[in-house]
Parts: sequence; C-alpha cells; structure tokens
Amino acid sequence: QVQLVESGGGLVQAGGSLRLSCAASRRTFGSYTMGWFRPAPGKERELVASITWSGGSAVYADSVKGRFTISRDNAKNAVYLQMNSLKPEDTAVYSCAARGTGETVYKYWGQGTQVTVSS
Repeated sequence: QVQLVESGGGLVQAGGSLRLSCAASRRTFGSYTMGWFRPAPGKERELVASITWSGGSAVYADSVKGRFTISRDNAKNAVYLQMNSLKPEDTAVYSCAARGTGETVYKYWGQGTQVTVSS
C-alpha cells in the first residue's frame, strides 16, 4: 500500500507559477512510476506528466509541454510538478498517482490539490 498526499495548490494569476508536491508513505517509493493527473473534458482525467522510477524519463501532455516540469526525489519519497506560465485552462484538481514497474494501471492515488488560475 502506498499513501500519497499532495500539497502546493492555490490561487495564482495567469502567467504565474506554482510547485506541487506529492509525498509518498512507502520506502519502496523509488520503484514506482509517478504521474500527475487532472480532469479533462470528455474523459475522467488526463495524464499531465509522468516520470519513471529513476527519473530518467518523463512524459508530458501536449498542453503543458514547455511549461510544466515533473521531477522526483526518491530519498525524500516525493515527486514534484513545477508549473510555469499558468493559464486559466490549467485550473483543476491535480492528483498524483503511482504504478508499479511493469504495470500499466496507476493503482495508488492521492486526494488531489486545487489549482486555480485567474485571468
């Protein structure tokens, strides 16, 4: 079992920045691929960014490429999402999630943190 707790959300003006954090409870955190998700029109949620266990590979949604950066610190059992040049359409509840190596489904989820971008 992995418990995930997000923090860092808030209200920011368009063009501003926020840094989200996700703290994991398990010492084997370093073996999990981590992702940040948000709700999307027409589907339950979209993958905003993901990062492999080593941090060597990251994937981004087209809508955030060049603006968001995902990173992780396995020594601190944490994953981060640096969000720059925020837009009103980035407003959402952002959730972090974990999936085991070799698995395709994100099994563990946090409660989410609200990000609101004002125009």
